[in-house]
Amino acid sequence: MANKKSKQHKNLLRRFAAYYKPHKKLFVIDMICAFIISVFNLVYPYITKEIINNYVPNKLLDMLLAGAGILLAFFVIKAFLNYVLQYWGHLVGVRMQADMRSELFKHLQKLPFSYFDNNKTGVIMSRMTNDLFEISELAHHGPEDVFLSFVTIIGAFILLATINVYLALIVFAFIPFVVIYTVLMRRRMNKVFADMRVVQGEVNADIESAVSGVRVSRAYTAGRHESEKFEKGNKEFVKARTRQYKVMGEFFSSMTFLLDFLYFVVLLGGGLFFYYGKIDVGEFAAFVLYISTLIAPIRTLTNIYEQIQNGATGFKRFCGIMDVPEETESENAISPHSLKGDIVFENVTFGYNSDGDSKVIEGFSMTVDAGKTVALVGPSGGGKTTICHLIPRFYEIDCGRITVDGYDIKDLSRESLRKNIGLVQQDVFLFNGTIKENIAYGNFDASDEDIEEAAKNANIHDYIISLPEGYETNVGERGVKLSGGQKQRVSIARAFLKNPQILILDEATSALDNATEMLIQDALNKLSEGRTTLVVAHRLSTVKNADEIIVITENGIEERGNHEQLLQKGGIYSTLYEYQFKNL
Repeated sequence: MANKKSKQHKNLLRRFAAYYKPHKKLFVIDMICAFIISVFNLVYPYITKEIINNYVPNKLLDMLLAGAGILLAFFVIKAFLNYVLQYWGHLVGVRMQADMRSELFKHLQKLPFSYFDNNKTGVIMSRMTNDLFEISELAHHGPEDVFLSFVTIIGAFILLATINVYLALIVFAFIPFVVIYTVLMRRRMNKVFADMRVVQGEVNADIESAVSGVRVSRAYTAGRHESEKFEKGNKEFVKARTRQYKVMGEFFSSMTFLLDFLYFVVLLGGGLFFYYGKIDVGEFAAFVLYISTLIAPIRTLTNIYEQIQNGATGFKRFCGIMDVPEETESENAISPHSLKGDIVFENVTFGYNSDGDSKVIEGFSMTVDAGKTVALVGPSGGGKTTICHLIPRFYEIDCGRITVDGYDIKDLSRESLRKNIGLVQQDVFLFNGTIKENIAYGNFDASDEDIEEAAKNANIHDYIISLPEGYETNVGERGVKLSGGQKQRVSIARAFLKNPQILILDEATSALDNATEMLIQDALNKLSEGRTTLVVAHRLSTVKNADEIIVITENGIEERGNHEQLLQKGGIYSTLYEYQFKNL
């Protein structure tokens, strides 16, 4: 177990070190500056010793002024070097943070949908912001402070030994106790810091959810409920922080005592050595100064431990996401330029969970001929939306086969497959940007004329040009500044611009009023012309003209045929249709 953990730590360290490589020049400059500062710190006590023992007693004014001049020059150079450390050193951390954030964002774009089903948005955001910030701080301060501290400690020991090796050994014999104590506290620190990260991610997720759903909570006067839910998470945050600061308090108070005790040992031991004539007054003064120089890096190592823990925990969580497998491609995946749209499901079984018990569809078979419109209707829970999500390979099927134009979709590259599929859903997602930018998602190479033509086909152009800023109007977060019908028509314009061979309409008009529905249905009819169209609908009035209607329940396909044929059967479809229109 210990060897396994050691290997994991080494592997994490190698992965972390790899991010320094693109910025190694700045990193080397940072380390050189840290080294020179350490050397300067070690020179001060030596010059002080010479001034006390030699220059002042012997009235060597020239040497005194020269020594003072050297010290002043060192101070000026040290100030410049500290500027370099603060500016360029932090720049290394920021650039590494940017590299990691870019890498993480690209990785998130390729993760399977199941990952986002099982992980909260707020938690992911926390890892991209808070965790990466802590990592960047560690990237800068960690190597720099550790390197500077060790150089100072080693140099101080060597110079102390030149003054009196026995006194130096007495002092340094105490340091292993500090190291041992630090190692013993490490396990407790690791656990509480990891727990803190988890709780912080949960709190961020609750905030993100509450802010996104503020309109719903206001509409249902659920502010008190949301506050209680938030306070519950907030109290867990306080508890986790309390545990963290308790351990930190124990650690830092103990370390402070140990360092103070070290200073006490130096004063007592140095005083006795001076009393018995083993060292002179200048050496005693230098010894005290060197101990102050020695204690500073030990205190730095102690103080940086929290930062190391934060950064290490954040990097471990970062690696946790980076190690999630991306969507895979077939080794010899093909990328046809265009597809006609012949879709075949062959004995397909799929479940969202891997437990093998909860299958959404099982042994499902269906054929959709190119250019035809097929509607999927039936009670909720039958798997209609799931079927639509399987065609673009948002999820991998458990067994069976799905083909498009005779190609197994597993043999097609995801990009080429999805380029040929347009998706219009009930829950329209618009990005925080302009109307033009959101329509352009269908084809980023499209001209302004193409975008306007797509908007005209979606029956939204006239509304857009009536706005003060026209196509440059910002839609707000998730399109909050537009009505449901307007958002739906923007999404339809997006699909027009994409010009796919396969079109999936998943409850595209179910949440709209009748007038808006008619307007959007007209746009959808134009959009469907000449394309293979799969329609999921609860409003049966919208699918009457489909080439084929398939009734799906939890038991699979129950009925299929066109509108008239299914009405004549007097089965499930007929019952649903009569129920919807009985009051008309």
